[in-house]
Amino acid sequence: MVRLDGNVHPEALFHSDQGMHYTHPNIRLLVREAGFQQSMSRKGNCWDNASMETFFSHMKDELDYKSCASLDELRARVDEYMEYYNSGRYQWTLKNMTPDEFRSHLLTA
Repeated sequence: MVRLDGNVHPEALFHSDQGMHYTHPNIRLLVREAGFQQSMSRKGNCWDNASMETFFSHMKDELDYKSCASLDELRARVDEYMEYYNSGRYQWTLKNMTPDEFRSHLLTA
């Protein structure tokens, strides 16, 4: 986490399950010192983390992050991907709408 050099958004979350390595006091201290707020799934409930796991799975498959030469370049690519994911990527589980379209659909229903 030292490699982040303070480049952590003030509202950044470190989300994980409640595995032993994430709940260990030393790891929790490192996460806090790096500037993250720690967030964990509830015990025995894998669905707490399902939406984030799905998002990161798609992002790892669809985003060319390995060729980034700097943290700024990576940040820009992640920002672009998030815009695409929310506004341009249709999803079967959302009635074949983008997340933005589905949210608007729910708000007007």
